[in-house]
Amino acid sequence: MRFLLRRLFRAIWLLAAVSLLSFVMLELAPGDFFTEMKLNPAMSSDTIAALRREHGLDAPLPVRYGRWLASVAHGEFGYSFAYDTPVSTLIWTRALNTLLLTVPATALAWTLAVALGVWTATRPGSWLDHLTGVASSALLTVPDLLITLLLLILALRTGWFPPGGMVSPGGHVTFAAALTDVACHAVLPVLALVLGIVPTLFRHVRASMIEALEAPAVQAARGHGLPRRRVLFRYALRLAANPLVSLTGFSLGNLLGASLLVEAILAWPGLGALLLEAVFARDVFIVIGAMVVSTAFLAAGNLVADVWLLMMDPRIRAA
Repeated sequence: MRFLLRRLFRAIWLLAAVSLLSFVMLELAPGDFFTEMKLNPAMSSDTIAALRREHGLDAPLPVRYGRWLASVAHGEFGYSFAYDTPVSTLIWTRALNTLLLTVPATALAWTLAVALGVWTATRPGSWLDHLTGVASSALLTVPDLLITLLLLILALRTGWFPPGGMVSPGGHVTFAAALTDVACHAVLPVLALVLGIVPTLFRHVRASMIEALEAPAVQAARGHGLPRRRVLFRYALRLAANPLVSLTGFSLGNLLGASLLVEAILAWPGLGALLLEAVFARDVFIVIGAMVVSTAFLAAGNLVADVWLLMMDPRIRAA
Protein backbone atom coordinates (compact mmCIF):
# COMPACT_ATOMS: atom_id res chain seq x y z
CA MET A 1 0.00 0.00 0.00
CA ARG A 2 2.84 2.39 0.83
CA PHE A 3 4.32 1.68 -2.59
CA LEU A 4 1.09 2.74 -4.33
CA LEU A 5 0.67 5.81 -2.11
CA ARG A 6 4.18 6.95 -2.98
CA ARG A 7 3.43 6.50 -6.66
CA LEU A 8 0.15 8.41 -6.30
CA PHE A 9 1.79 11.33 -4.53
CA ARG A 10 4.47 11.45 -7.21
CA ALA A 11 1.78 11.61 -9.89
CA ILE A 12 0.07 14.50 -8.09
CA TRP A 13 3.35 16.40 -7.74
CA LEU A 14 4.07 15.73 -11.41
CA LEU A 15 0.73 17.23 -12.47
CA ALA A 16 1.36 20.29 -10.29
CA ALA A 17 4.87 20.71 -11.72
CA VAL A 18 3.64 20.38 -15.32
CA SER A 19 0.90 22.97 -14.80
CA LEU A 20 3.28 25.45 -13.16
CA LEU A 21 5.99 24.89 -15.76
CA SER A 22 3.42 25.39 -18.53
CA PHE A 23 2.45 28.73 -17.03
CA VAL A 24 6.09 29.80 -16.77
CA MET A 25 6.93 28.75 -20.34
CA LEU A 26 3.88 30.53 -21.76
CA GLU A 27 4.81 33.60 -19.70
CA LEU A 28 8.28 33.62 -21.28
CA ALA A 29 6.84 33.27 -24.80
CA PRO A 30 6.32 36.61 -26.55
CA GLY A 31 2.78 37.87 -27.07
CA ASP A 32 -0.60 36.40 -26.16
CA PHE A 33 -4.01 35.75 -27.72
CA PHE A 34 -4.73 39.47 -28.16
CA THR A 35 -1.34 40.42 -29.64
CA GLU A 36 -2.39 39.86 -33.26
CA MET A 37 -5.30 42.26 -32.75
CA LYS A 38 -2.76 45.07 -32.84
CA LEU A 39 -2.43 44.44 -36.59
CA ASN A 40 -6.07 45.41 -37.03
CA PRO A 41 -6.24 49.21 -37.45
CA ALA A 42 -9.84 49.17 -36.20
CA MET A 43 -8.69 47.92 -32.77
CA SER A 44 -7.27 50.61 -30.52
CA SER A 45 -4.60 49.89 -27.94
CA ASP A 46 -7.06 50.87 -25.20
CA THR A 47 -9.53 48.25 -26.41
CA ILE A 48 -6.85 45.55 -26.46
CA ALA A 49 -5.68 46.57 -22.99
CA ALA A 50 -9.27 46.38 -21.75
CA LEU A 51 -9.67 42.87 -23.22
CA ARG A 52 -6.46 41.71 -21.57
CA ARG A 53 -7.61 43.20 -18.28
CA GLU A 54 -11.04 41.57 -18.63
CA HIS A 55 -9.46 38.13 -19.09
CA GLY A 56 -6.93 38.68 -16.29
CA LEU A 57 -3.85 38.65 -18.53
CA ASP A 58 -2.54 41.84 -16.93
CA ALA A 59 -2.24 40.19 -13.51
CA PRO A 60 1.09 38.80 -12.21
CA LEU A 61 1.91 35.15 -12.85
CA PRO A 62 1.25 33.93 -9.26
CA VAL A 63 -2.17 35.59 -9.30
CA ARG A 64 -3.10 34.03 -12.65
CA TYR A 65 -1.87 30.63 -11.53
CA GLY A 66 -3.94 30.89 -8.34
CA ARG A 67 -7.04 31.83 -10.35
CA TRP A 68 -6.44 28.89 -12.66
CA LEU A 69 -6.16 26.50 -9.70
CA ALA A 70 -9.47 27.87 -8.42
CA SER A 71 -11.05 27.20 -11.82
CA VAL A 72 -9.63 23.66 -11.75
CA ALA A 73 -11.32 23.15 -8.38
CA HIS A 74 -14.58 24.16 -10.07
CA GLY A 75 -13.93 21.78 -12.97
CA GLU A 76 -13.40 24.49 -15.59
CA PHE A 77 -9.60 24.44 -16.26
CA GLY A 78 -9.71 28.12 -17.22
CA TYR A 79 -11.57 29.87 -20.02
CA SER A 80 -10.87 29.58 -23.72
CA PHE A 81 -10.38 32.91 -25.51
CA ALA A 82 -11.06 31.51 -28.99
CA TYR A 83 -14.11 29.37 -28.14
CA ASP A 84 -15.47 31.63 -25.36
CA THR A 85 -16.25 28.60 -23.18
CA PRO A 86 -14.70 26.76 -20.22
CA VAL A 87 -11.73 24.66 -21.30
CA SER A 88 -13.11 21.52 -19.65
CA THR A 89 -16.00 21.35 -22.13
CA LEU A 90 -13.45 21.17 -24.94
CA ILE A 91 -10.77 19.07 -23.26
CA TRP A 92 -12.82 16.10 -22.12
CA THR A 93 -14.53 15.54 -25.47
CA ARG A 94 -11.21 15.70 -27.30
CA ALA A 95 -9.53 13.55 -24.66
CA LEU A 96 -12.10 10.79 -25.20
CA ASN A 97 -11.47 10.99 -28.94
CA THR A 98 -7.74 10.59 -28.30
CA LEU A 99 -8.41 7.57 -26.08
CA LEU A 100 -10.39 6.04 -28.94
CA LEU A 101 -7.07 5.92 -30.79
CA THR A 102 -4.49 5.28 -28.08
CA VAL A 103 -6.30 2.48 -26.20
CA PRO A 104 -6.85 0.22 -29.27
CA ALA A 105 -3.38 1.13 -30.58
CA THR A 106 -1.78 0.17 -27.24
CA ALA A 107 -3.68 -3.13 -27.08
CA LEU A 108 -2.90 -4.04 -30.69
CA ALA A 109 0.76 -3.00 -30.48
CA TRP A 110 1.38 -5.04 -27.33
CA THR A 111 -0.48 -8.05 -28.73
CA LEU A 112 1.67 -8.04 -31.86
CA ALA A 113 4.87 -7.32 -29.94
CA VAL A 114 4.33 -10.12 -27.41
CA ALA A 115 3.25 -12.66 -30.04
CA LEU A 116 6.16 -11.94 -32.37
CA GLY A 117 8.67 -11.43 -29.55
CA VAL A 118 7.88 -14.75 -27.88
CA TRP A 119 7.78 -16.61 -31.19
CA THR A 120 11.13 -15.29 -32.43
CA ALA A 121 12.82 -15.64 -29.02
CA THR A 122 12.09 -19.37 -29.04
CA ARG A 123 13.35 -19.72 -32.62
CA PRO A 124 16.47 -17.54 -32.89
CA GLY A 125 18.03 -17.59 -36.32
CA SER A 126 14.87 -18.78 -38.06
CA TRP A 127 13.47 -17.15 -41.18
CA LEU A 128 10.76 -15.45 -39.10
CA ASP A 129 13.38 -14.08 -36.71
CA HIS A 130 15.36 -12.59 -39.61
CA LEU A 131 12.23 -11.24 -41.30
CA THR A 132 10.87 -9.54 -38.17
CA GLY A 133 14.33 -8.18 -37.37
CA VAL A 134 14.65 -6.56 -40.79
CA ALA A 135 11.07 -5.26 -40.69
CA SER A 136 11.47 -3.73 -37.21
CA SER A 137 14.78 -2.12 -38.17
CA ALA A 138 13.19 -0.63 -41.28
CA LEU A 139 10.22 0.74 -39.34
CA LEU A 140 12.51 2.24 -36.70
CA THR A 141 14.28 4.28 -39.36
CA VAL A 142 11.07 5.65 -40.85
CA PRO A 143 9.70 8.79 -39.13
CA ASP A 144 6.13 8.74 -37.85
CA LEU A 145 5.33 11.59 -40.24
CA LEU A 146 6.34 9.53 -43.27
CA ILE A 147 4.41 6.47 -42.04
CA THR A 148 1.27 8.55 -41.62
CA LEU A 149 1.66 10.19 -45.02
CA LEU A 150 2.22 6.83 -46.74
CA LEU A 151 -0.91 5.41 -45.12
CA LEU A 152 -2.83 8.52 -46.16
CA ILE A 153 -1.68 8.10 -49.77
CA LEU A 154 -2.66 4.41 -49.63
CA ALA A 155 -6.14 5.34 -48.40
CA LEU A 156 -6.56 7.97 -51.11
CA ARG A 157 -5.38 5.65 -53.88
CA THR A 158 -7.28 2.52 -52.85
CA GLY A 159 -10.31 3.86 -50.99
CA TRP A 160 -10.04 0.98 -48.52
CA PHE A 161 -10.74 3.26 -45.55
CA PRO A 162 -11.58 6.95 -45.01
CA PRO A 163 -8.54 9.21 -45.44
CA GLY A 164 -9.32 11.53 -42.54
CA GLY A 165 -11.76 12.87 -39.99
CA MET A 166 -13.77 10.95 -37.43
CA VAL A 167 -17.19 10.64 -39.04
CA SER A 168 -18.57 10.76 -42.56
CA PRO A 169 -20.66 13.74 -43.71
CA GLY A 170 -24.33 13.33 -42.94
CA GLY A 171 -25.98 11.47 -40.10
CA HIS A 172 -26.55 7.79 -39.42
CA VAL A 173 -29.90 6.14 -38.83
CA THR A 174 -28.77 3.66 -36.19
CA PHE A 175 -26.17 3.64 -33.42
CA ALA A 176 -24.52 0.57 -34.96
CA ALA A 177 -24.02 2.42 -38.25
CA ALA A 178 -22.50 5.41 -36.44
CA LEU A 179 -20.19 3.15 -34.43
CA THR A 180 -19.08 1.34 -37.59
CA ASP A 181 -18.38 4.64 -39.30
CA VAL A 182 -16.18 5.84 -36.41
CA ALA A 183 -14.35 2.50 -36.37
CA CYS A 184 -13.64 2.76 -40.11
CA HIS A 185 -12.25 6.26 -39.67
CA ALA A 186 -10.09 5.08 -36.76
CA VAL A 187 -8.36 2.35 -38.79
CA LEU A 188 -5.86 4.69 -40.44
CA PRO A 189 -4.68 6.63 -37.34
CA VAL A 190 -4.58 3.49 -35.17
CA LEU A 191 -2.50 1.69 -37.80
CA ALA A 192 -0.11 4.66 -37.97
CA LEU A 193 0.33 4.62 -34.19
CA VAL A 194 0.84 0.84 -34.09
CA LEU A 195 3.48 0.87 -36.83
CA GLY A 196 5.31 3.62 -35.00
CA ILE A 197 5.53 1.87 -31.61
CA VAL A 198 5.45 -1.89 -32.27
CA PRO A 199 9.11 -2.23 -33.45
CA THR A 200 10.42 -0.88 -30.14
CA LEU A 201 8.07 -3.04 -28.08
CA PHE A 202 8.90 -6.12 -30.16
CA ARG A 203 12.64 -5.70 -29.59
CA HIS A 204 12.15 -5.33 -25.82
CA VAL A 205 9.88 -8.39 -25.64
CA ARG A 206 12.30 -10.50 -27.68
CA ALA A 207 15.32 -9.47 -25.59
CA SER A 208 13.48 -10.06 -22.29
CA MET A 209 12.26 -13.48 -23.43
CA ILE A 210 15.71 -14.59 -24.57
CA GLU A 211 17.12 -13.58 -21.18
CA ALA A 212 14.26 -15.33 -19.34
CA LEU A 213 14.69 -18.56 -21.32
CA GLU A 214 18.29 -18.74 -20.09
CA ALA A 215 17.34 -18.24 -16.43
CA PRO A 216 18.09 -21.14 -14.03
CA ALA A 217 14.42 -21.49 -13.05
CA VAL A 218 13.37 -21.99 -16.65
CA GLN A 219 16.24 -24.39 -17.29
CA ALA A 220 15.22 -26.38 -14.20
CA ALA A 221 11.61 -26.51 -15.41
CA ARG A 222 12.82 -27.86 -18.73
CA GLY A 223 15.00 -30.40 -16.95
CA HIS A 224 11.98 -31.71 -15.03
CA GLY A 225 10.31 -32.50 -18.34
CA LEU A 226 7.49 -29.96 -18.12
CA PRO A 227 5.63 -29.32 -21.38
CA ARG A 228 7.24 -26.71 -23.60
CA ARG A 229 4.15 -24.49 -23.69
CA ARG A 230 3.85 -24.53 -19.90
CA VAL A 231 7.52 -23.63 -19.49
CA LEU A 232 7.19 -20.83 -21.99
CA PHE A 233 4.03 -19.15 -20.77
CA ARG A 234 4.01 -19.97 -17.05
CA TYR A 235 7.68 -19.48 -16.24
CA ALA A 236 9.62 -17.70 -18.98
CA LEU A 237 6.98 -15.12 -19.88
CA ARG A 238 6.36 -14.38 -16.21
CA LEU A 239 10.07 -13.79 -15.62
CA ALA A 240 10.21 -11.49 -18.63
CA ALA A 241 7.08 -9.59 -17.61
CA ASN A 242 8.61 -7.24 -15.01
CA PRO A 243 10.61 -5.02 -17.37
CA LEU A 244 7.81 -5.20 -19.94
CA VAL A 245 5.19 -4.00 -17.45
CA SER A 246 7.44 -1.09 -16.56
CA LEU A 247 7.62 -0.32 -20.28
CA THR A 248 3.84 0.18 -20.45
CA GLY A 249 3.98 3.78 -19.27
CA PHE A 250 6.77 4.56 -21.72
CA SER A 251 4.76 3.12 -24.61
CA LEU A 252 1.70 5.14 -23.60
CA GLY A 253 3.80 8.30 -23.54
CA ASN A 254 5.14 7.54 -27.00
CA LEU A 255 1.64 6.95 -28.33
CA LEU A 256 0.35 10.21 -26.84
CA GLY A 257 3.23 12.08 -28.44
CA ALA A 258 2.72 10.37 -31.79
CA SER A 259 -1.03 10.99 -31.69
CA LEU A 260 -0.32 14.72 -31.73
CA LEU A 261 1.12 14.37 -35.22
CA VAL A 262 -1.30 11.71 -36.46
CA GLU A 263 -4.37 13.63 -35.36
CA ALA A 264 -3.15 16.80 -37.04
CA ILE A 265 -2.44 15.09 -40.38
CA LEU A 266 -5.56 12.92 -40.47
CA ALA A 267 -7.91 15.59 -39.06
CA TRP A 268 -8.90 13.42 -36.11
CA PRO A 269 -10.59 15.71 -33.54
CA GLY A 270 -8.52 14.64 -30.59
CA LEU A 271 -6.47 16.26 -27.86
CA GLY A 272 -3.40 16.59 -30.05
CA ALA A 273 -5.20 18.49 -32.79
CA LEU A 274 -6.78 20.80 -30.20
CA LEU A 275 -3.38 21.43 -28.60
CA LEU A 276 -1.77 22.39 -31.92
CA GLU A 277 -4.67 24.68 -32.74
CA ALA A 278 -4.41 26.34 -29.31
CA VAL A 279 -0.64 26.80 -29.63
CA PHE A 280 -1.00 28.63 -32.93
CA ALA A 281 -3.87 30.72 -31.55
CA ARG A 282 -2.02 31.31 -28.23
CA ASP A 283 -5.08 30.16 -26.34
CA VAL A 284 -3.05 29.61 -23.19
CA PHE A 285 -5.61 27.87 -20.98
CA ILE A 286 -6.36 25.23 -23.61
CA VAL A 287 -2.61 24.62 -23.95
CA ILE A 288 -2.20 24.23 -20.20
CA GLY A 289 -5.30 22.07 -19.87
CA ALA A 290 -4.23 19.78 -22.71
CA MET A 291 -0.75 19.42 -21.23
CA VAL A 292 -2.13 18.57 -17.78
CA VAL A 293 -4.66 16.05 -19.14
CA SER A 294 -1.99 14.38 -21.31
CA THR A 295 0.28 14.15 -18.28
CA ALA A 296 -2.62 12.70 -16.28
CA PHE A 297 -3.07 9.99 -18.92
CA LEU A 298 0.64 9.19 -18.74
CA ALA A 299 0.60 9.14 -14.92
CA ALA A 300 -2.49 6.91 -14.93
CA GLY A 301 -0.80 4.49 -17.32
CA ASN A 302 2.27 4.31 -15.10
CA LEU A 303 0.09 3.85 -12.01
CA VAL A 304 -1.75 0.95 -13.65
CA ALA A 305 1.62 -0.58 -14.59
CA ASP A 306 2.79 -0.18 -10.97
CA VAL A 307 -0.34 -1.92 -9.66
CA TRP A 308 0.15 -4.73 -12.13
CA LEU A 309 3.82 -5.03 -11.15
CA LEU A 310 2.85 -5.05 -7.47
CA MET A 311 0.47 -7.95 -8.07
CA MET A 312 3.05 -9.93 -10.05
CA ASP A 313 6.24 -9.39 -8.05
CA PRO A 314 6.16 -10.39 -4.34
CA ARG A 315 9.49 -8.63 -3.78
CA ILE A 316 7.78 -5.26 -4.28
CA ARG A 317 4.99 -6.18 -1.84
CA ALA A 318 7.61 -7.05 0.76
CA ALA A 319 9.42 -3.73 0.31
